[in-house]
Amino acid sequence: MQYVRLGATGVKVSRLSLGTLGYGDPAWHEWTLGDEAARPFFKAALEKGINFIDTADAYSAGVSEEVTGRALKALARRADIVLATKVCRPMGPGPNQKGLSRKHIMESIDASLKRLQTDYVDLYIIHRFDAETPIEETLDALNDVVRAGKALYLGASSMWAWQFAKMLTIQRERGLAPFVTMQNLYNLIYREEEREMHPLCIAEGVALTPYSPNARGFLAGNSKGSEVSVRGRTDKMTAKMRLGIDNEDNVIADRVGVVAGKLGVSRAAVALAWVLAKPGMTSPTIGVSKPHHLDDAIKALDIKLDAETMTFLEEPYRPKPVVAMD
Repeated sequence: MQYVRLGATGVKVSRLSLGTLGYGDPAWHEWTLGDEAARPFFKAALEKGINFIDTADAYSAGVSEEVTGRALKALARRADIVLATKVCRPMGPGPNQKGLSRKHIMESIDASLKRLQTDYVDLYIIHRFDAETPIEETLDALNDVVRAGKALYLGASSMWAWQFAKMLTIQRERGLAPFVTMQNLYNLIYREEEREMHPLCIAEGVALTPYSPNARGFLAGNSKGSEVSVRGRTDKMTAKMRLGIDNEDNVIADRVGVVAGKLGVSRAAVALAWVLAKPGMTSPTIGVSKPHHLDDAIKALDIKLDAETMTFLEEPYRPKPVVAMD
């Protein structure tokens, strides 16, 4: 396993992070794995050297954090893990059970720590931008979470670049704990973040930890035709991304297959290798629900795509409607 600094911090994280969206309550989504089914994947990831674990309070309405907490308590020393969780998504029907108000942040961090069975998280991420709460209120509350020792660092997820720039500026002006990571949607099928967000993060020393590097499995070949997976049929983000509807998506996927054939590796490994090769990439978040998923991801670390291959994979791309902002 390779390790890199997490943005401008001194923390070292594995070049891949294990995402836990697929672990939690099987009733939440058809493709969600419960405790017993998920445990081997935590074990395998840790044995392969992955030390960066990413979860969120909203995954399975808190159950993913519980599954993650139990697994890590059984399999790892807390000091060896860089643990991230998130806040913002609805956690109930009440008007104050979502968003980034001081009330919700303070209640949510305590609830997450309890579910995760830990005194602190290494990284506390705002799951989206909350336009209904004053930015200053959100940033002051997050700073207090850090000062209280309940989180060591702060991160953010998909939003407009101007929103993130404004938040970073206020943090700097007020001497508040800064965001050190940005987790956004990025892969060969969706590259809109290259326009504004990625240059901003690189300039500010913010680590890029993108999710869905395989485009919900589309680039791995399991989201169309007879190979479609349960997640490919039912995942809401898959529908929002319009995977396969635009012809260039299929052309790109076919080219991933061509490169995979030449290199003798899986399509998934090629798609992830492309993400890893892009500027500013720190630790893409991968989902693992089958043994070969982790093997493919590990292999991607050693794949070096030359300039001609990168161009071959990128050339068919056309601008996309922006998604993942809500």
